[in-house]
Amino acid sequence: MRIVLGVGGGIAAYKVASLLRLFTEAGHHVTVIPTEAATRFVGTATWEALSGNPVSNSVFDDVHQVNHVRLGHEADLVVIAPATADLLAKAATGQAGDLLTNTLLMAHGPVLFAPAMHTEMWQHPATRANVETLRGRGAAVLEPASGRLTGSDSGPGRLPEPDAIFDAAMALVHGQTDFQLPLAGKTVTISAGGTREPLDPVRFLGNRSSGKQGVALAVAARNAGATVRLLAAHMEVPPPPGVEVVNVETALQLREAALAAAADSDVVIMSAAVADFRPAEISDTKIKKRDDTADPVITLVRNPDILQELVERRNQGATGPAADSQLIVGFAAETGDKHGDVRAYAEAKLQRKGCDLLVVNHVGSDKVFGKDTNSVVILARSGSEPQEASGTKADVSAAIISRIGFELNQVSPRA
Repeated sequence: MRIVLGVGGGIAAYKVASLLRLFTEAGHHVTVIPTEAATRFVGTATWEALSGNPVSNSVFDDVHQVNHVRLGHEADLVVIAPATADLLAKAATGQAGDLLTNTLLMAHGPVLFAPAMHTEMWQHPATRANVETLRGRGAAVLEPASGRLTGSDSGPGRLPEPDAIFDAAMALVHGQTDFQLPLAGKTVTISAGGTREPLDPVRFLGNRSSGKQGVALAVAARNAGATVRLLAAHMEVPPPPGVEVVNVETALQLREAALAAAADSDVVIMSAAVADFRPAEISDTKIKKRDDTADPVITLVRNPDILQELVERRNQGATGPAADSQLIVGFAAETGDKHGDVRAYAEAKLQRKGCDLLVVNHVGSDKVFGKDTNSVVILARSGSEPQEASGTKADVSAAIISRIGFELNQVSPRA
């Protein structure tokens, strides 16, 4: 497929190099047309090296090939990223001052704009009118992601992640138009990893959680356009780029972080493996093993039920402005026994916790924890049909985030 990749003059231009690589690695022929301003951020040598094709932004280069007409005619797809406020305005008003805007006027195939700019620029009535004009003419304009912008500001206006733009572009080519980022403008808090409860300065009670599923969920939510906050307990994998990380160790620390984060979250996903119990006392010194002393007796006390407390606070309207529509997702790592199977325990837990969705998996010494694959069942408090998802943890996360996007569109204010 022949793709024209137009690059606008914004700081997010550096991310587009990764998008270009995704296109070329998928076997597509890509012609990059940066604006003059874009070359101040990323030089033409980078675009030529990654695309394998010459790069120009002038209508006067290779005039004999009539590039300002030919490139638009031949393109199966035109993608503009980052689509700055300036580029959106020029495209909406039909300007043709350089090679890229000429190509847009000549494009016969689908056109996808991936905006990136400061929040106030994105929300300005002029920009919103330009976006509606372009959409009215049949162009696809993604909603920008939310999060940290240039400087200390934060809000909607971030360029969507390259793989999210790639997926949207491929969907557009295949005639799909419902690919808008499902969590654009949403704030999602995700807990990940396993908590550790100290016994003394060197020992702790822990679990086998690696954090892989929670990190995969953070990536999927980020790629769906959300602002992501990751509450990271002990993890064997690093947190992904593009998310806010809050480090915690114990269940009590996780509780404090989760309750604070829920105040401005549209979605809370409690995927961390939280210790049910903690030592009643923590020794200030290492517990010694001596022949002249008895074996130590460790008394455990219950940790608070963070998921249930989040639901109760949400239902009482104590979690901030999103309380009436906040979606809370729990995880249940279950094993069956003589009293019941995994599904029976999970159904009971869903009713007891009161969360909106419960993601259930069957765990064991050789299952789930630390593995790269997973198999889950998603149960809904609404009573809808259970949904199964399996494959890599990235595949499972994509299914969970897709289900969350669907549920958000169904949510009505709570009584």
